[in-house]
Amino acid sequence: MKNLAIILKGNWAISLLLLFFWSCGQGKVNESVQEVKSSAHEAWEMVPFVKMDEVNPVLLPGDLTFVCPILDAPVKWEEKDVFNPAALVKDGKINLLYRAEDVIGSNNGTSRLGLALSEDGLHFDKLPEPVFYPENDSLKALEWDGGVEDPRIVESEDGRYIMTYTSYDGEVARLMLAISRDLQDWDKYGRVLTGDFKDTWSKAGAIVAERQGDKIIAKKIKGKYWMYFGDTDLFLAQSADLIHWEPLTENGELKSVMQPRPGYFDSRLVESGPYALLREQGIVLLYNGMNLDEGQELDPDLDPGTYSAGQALFSADDPSRLIDRSENYFMTPEKPYEIEGQVNLVCFIEGMVPYNGKWFLYYGTADSKIAVAVFEE
Repeated sequence: MKNLAIILKGNWAISLLLLFFWSCGQGKVNESVQEVKSSAHEAWEMVPFVKMDEVNPVLLPGDLTFVCPILDAPVKWEEKDVFNPAALVKDGKINLLYRAEDVIGSNNGTSRLGLALSEDGLHFDKLPEPVFYPENDSLKALEWDGGVEDPRIVESEDGRYIMTYTSYDGEVARLMLAISRDLQDWDKYGRVLTGDFKDTWSKAGAIVAERQGDKIIAKKIKGKYWMYFGDTDLFLAQSADLIHWEPLTENGELKSVMQPRPGYFDSRLVESGPYALLREQGIVLLYNGMNLDEGQELDPDLDPGTYSAGQALFSADDPSRLIDRSENYFMTPEKPYEIEGQVNLVCFIEGMVPYNGKWFLYYGTADSKIAVAVFEE
């Protein structure tokens, strides 16, 4: 090394040449490190999900009408946008329970839930009327005229469909619960959070479940059912019967089990995607993350405010214990219909089903349309 220094000192041209090649090599090393960071995934993660570009988006707004029981008049209930669906397999078909908005509600349209069926997971036929919507019932004050939003569904062991959804009255979003035997006739059970938390802003209830064939069945852990929820931090609730839920608390507040990360794609918020899936490695939760709108703590490689999707691993023995978390997103807005719409720069995952040997993941694009990505294990 000393002899090399003497040679370089005596020949500045050679010095500059060697420095040039060293810098180029170092640059390639840095590029490789960045590439590894952006592409590497842990063994427990469900990746890659491949967007089905040849058919996406798979569901669009339409001109279907029904008579709204509150307005007592016909409305084009899915005229403006369709997005944020739940999914399950029933009678050999994928059933997509999707959020749809009209153009007349005072809160950027009223949301209702429609149902669409598919035999291949890619092409869907819609039922003509919504299957779940605000009515003249005891929950009208919580659901009108913002509507009912963002369903997530699992089955119970006795064949009931347990749906969490968001009610919006124009001021507060509340996590709600409903149950059905056929996906069309529903019993509403009201708020998930009660007592001191009954009017707390709450959303996105993802119940822990396991795969049984093509069904996703709610699963007890240590004698309790569990549900992740929240759209800032993630919180956790437990239940003995899938109807009555008690949130985990700490010092009188909801206990956070996962938080946003400065400098990452989820620097502003984290929000549950589909149900939480109990697998061999633990509880895998696919979730939505939003980048900050501004400031030094946003992910500089993403546009401000971008919604991307990540994955988290919780302990199967203690659902409150976060074991691992994806270093980077596995899905982010790239296509025109994901980049521009009612809300720009959004891929919002919410419905996932095992079907014909693959996993189909359905997501809202720019809060305007619905697309699908497929993962093969």
